[in-house]
Amino acid sequence: MKRKSFIASLALGLAASKTVLARMAVAFTLPKLPYAFNALEPHIDAGTMEIHYSRHHKAYVDNLNKALPGSGAEGKSLEEIIKNVSKYSTAIRNNAGGHWNHTFFWEILSPKATSPNGKLLKKIQETFKSVDAMKEEFNKAATGRFGSGWAWLILQKNGDLKIISTANQDNPYMDVVETQGCPIIGIDVWEHAYYLKYQNKRADYVNAFWNLVNWDQAEKNYNAALKKK
Repeated sequence: MKRKSFIASLALGLAASKTVLARMAVAFTLPKLPYAFNALEPHIDAGTMEIHYSRHHKAYVDNLNKALPGSGAEGKSLEEIIKNVSKYSTAIRNNAGGHWNHTFFWEILSPKATSPNGKLLKKIQETFKSVDAMKEEFNKAATGRFGSGWAWLILQKNGDLKIISTANQDNPYMDVVETQGCPIIGIDVWEHAYYLKYQNKRADYVNAFWNLVNWDQAEKNYNAALKKK
């Protein structure tokens, strides 16, 4: 009887350990939004912001945590997962991408008006001739993305700025995308990002986006990318 009790206790202990490990794998949380839901009006309405953040972004975080146990991604940072996403399941790819992309997106938006500055401004002028020319090319990438996805201004490994778009929740850090680089500016062109206010007029939403771009954060992103290059 003692042997049976020992085996039963051992089994319970192992089961408890697995539960603890599974809980430890649930590592990601929804970051705090850096402004109020209505702070970006009239360009992005409060209703869209609340749904986008509280439901869509939260769902990516929740589903990523559910997909972690047994995935091989347990204990890894979001950046580690993103950069090696080809190793993981579609669920990890979609939800890790969704979490990273939205966290980046909230930071590149600001209710405070800012202007291009510093090294990034100089590089944009060098690459695209003007900020307006860069915006025009960026807008084409954003409006031309078929279905759901993102448009990005990135710094490539060779030091060049480039504008690209990615499908679904992919981003330029992922080892599965055609053109890789460090994101400097990005826009979400999934319909949930704009449909309440703009309906099917994606171009209007993309144009309005430039009123909200946090150029100070873009400059920080560029300087950080230079160090990584």
